[in-house]
Amino acid sequence: MQIDIQKINKELQDKTPSEIISWALQQGEKAVVTTNFRPYEGVILHACTRVKPNIDIIWCDTGYNTPNTYEHAEILTKQLSLNIDLYVPKQTAAHRDIVLGIPDVTDEKHQLFTQQVKLEPFKRAMEFHAPKIWFTNLRKGQTAFRDSIDIVSKGQNGVLKVSPFYHWSDAELDDYLETYKIPNEFNYFDPTKVLENRECGLHS
Repeated sequence: MQIDIQKINKELQDKTPSEIISWALQQGEKAVVTTNFRPYEGVILHACTRVKPNIDIIWCDTGYNTPNTYEHAEILTKQLSLNIDLYVPKQTAAHRDIVLGIPDVTDEKHQLFTQQVKLEPFKRAMEFHAPKIWFTNLRKGQTAFRDSIDIVSKGQNGVLKVSPFYHWSDAELDDYLETYKIPNEFNYFDPTKVLENRECGLHS
């Protein structure tokens, strides 16, 4: 998809998330939403399904989510009637715990762990769906890399990444959730990142 990223970001700067999502869908290309049901994921899921109720939603489950996250995922899936396509690692968490465990982020084996539980399932999902538009809930201030992008950016293989809430604060997201009576869940753990300001390689 040929698009002037800098120009379109200026045009979308003052648009609402719904307007940004509508603009992206009007490009007429295959679109997906990715989620891991971390805190505030209900916002992007609600916003996208309000515009396109049957949009494909990819959930790459590492197998190491907390019970709270799995319960939260079930609640949101039912409440928003989400069209979830679930992808999991090829090896179970129980088996991996025996042969590899969860290596520390400083351990050279952590890269292999990340590849197995997140990057490979994600690659498989994207190859199957072959989207041109990828909706995410990336926001400015989360990591150094995310500070370097904008509402619209180019992902791997030319996929157009669209982050409708890029400039929103936690307080604004809290208000959104309250307005639409959408639950949130903070008991979340990502074994590939561990630290909140660390990238796992999915977006960078």
